[in-house]
Amino acid sequence: MSKEKLKTNKSVLKRFKISSKGKLQRRSVRMNHFNAKDTGSMRRHKRTQTELPGENKISIKHQLPYNNA
Repeated sequence: MSKEKLKTNKSVLKRFKISSKGKLQRRSVRMNHFNAKDTGSMRRHKRTQTELPGENKISIKHQLPYNNA
């Protein structure tokens, strides 16, 4: 019997981070370019990671089998 490893979805691995408490975090939207015209407070607000809503967590965690905190 051969035990097969599960594959990690690399696109999901690049886009999401699992915190030490097991929460899924994503980066803020609209951060690619044209940020110079934003106010300073908006730029600082976009820098923070936001937690993922509950209904998406299960499907994302299935695609990250060995990165569960």
